[in-house]
Amino acid sequence: MMWMPCLVESPAGSEAPQLRLGHPLVDRYLEFVAVRGRRNTMLATAYDLKVFFSVVGKDPVEVTTADVLGFITSQRGDRRVVRLADGESGLSPRTIQRRLSSVSGLFSFLVARGDVEANPVPRGLATRTPRRSGRGAPLVRAPRTLPRILEPEEVDALVGALRRWRDRAMVEAMVLGGLRRSETLGLRFEDLKPGERRVFIAEGKGGHSRLVPMSGRFFDTVARYLDEERPRVSATDRVFVVLKGPNRGRPLSPKGLEQIIRGARARAGLEHATCHELRHTCLTRLREAGMSLEAIQAQAGHRSIESTRIYLHLANGWLADEYRRAVDRIDSDGFARTVTELGEVAP
Repeated sequence: MMWMPCLVESPAGSEAPQLRLGHPLVDRYLEFVAVRGRRNTMLATAYDLKVFFSVVGKDPVEVTTADVLGFITSQRGDRRVVRLADGESGLSPRTIQRRLSSVSGLFSFLVARGDVEANPVPRGLATRTPRRSGRGAPLVRAPRTLPRILEPEEVDALVGALRRWRDRAMVEAMVLGGLRRSETLGLRFEDLKPGERRVFIAEGKGGHSRLVPMSGRFFDTVARYLDEERPRVSATDRVFVVLKGPNRGRPLSPKGLEQIIRGARARAGLEHATCHELRHTCLTRLREAGMSLEAIQAQAGHRSIESTRIYLHLANGWLADEYRRAVDRIDSDGFARTVTELGEVAP
């Protein structure tokens, strides 16, 4: 059966699923995702499934493992065109992995319901040497690259290029507190605790909340924004809102924040500066200042300490300092003399 998905959003307030692709099994899964996850998760899942079935062109019950492998090949694009950044072609490996995860989630749901017998998305590819985990090689290998951060003078240039107190407050939330873009835009008045110099993150990644310390500079900037720029009458309790135009007083969107950062980056003459890089910059500087990994984990809202360990490698001088300390210890123990003695007795 040939089926081509069409992404449709239901009217606000309707009892039907918010997003539909036009197939009863897929739409039932999207309804299931909507109950368990946040809206952004549902949007990403719906789009991933739309892309998959647009390429495969089959009914879900007819999809095979060969179709999944063919989808991966199509997503890799023209191998003659290679990105200089990571030596890959087509879509980012992480994007392909996310789409496969969405597809696998759908078929796990259909297996549980009894609509299909097996999940066509393989867990891995067989290798000659069995792995300890029992899984084969990954379907898509994503290179592990360190995130980029901004130097202090670059942060100063970016902040100096901002035109409003609102914009400066949002940047400071990310570069001084390590907040994510969505967490910054999601701040409400009740979440600000200037007396304690802390902010409450009600909806962090994965729906987890946390209470984190924040620099007094951020609260000073927010106060200037509230006194001089924010509309006195607004239909939302979100802190950061649109300041002019037909949407004046409404919550600022992620797209709006990205446009603000892009404009400031251009005026400052910076080659790179994104919301996520501002967050990485904050957490890296905290590590450089001696903050423990456990404290950084709590500040960042990481569920696993492994996500926080990356800031060991980002912190300037950390590895060099550790190496120098180790070498000094080796030298004091007579390492050079030991090597010479071993060389004399070697056959």
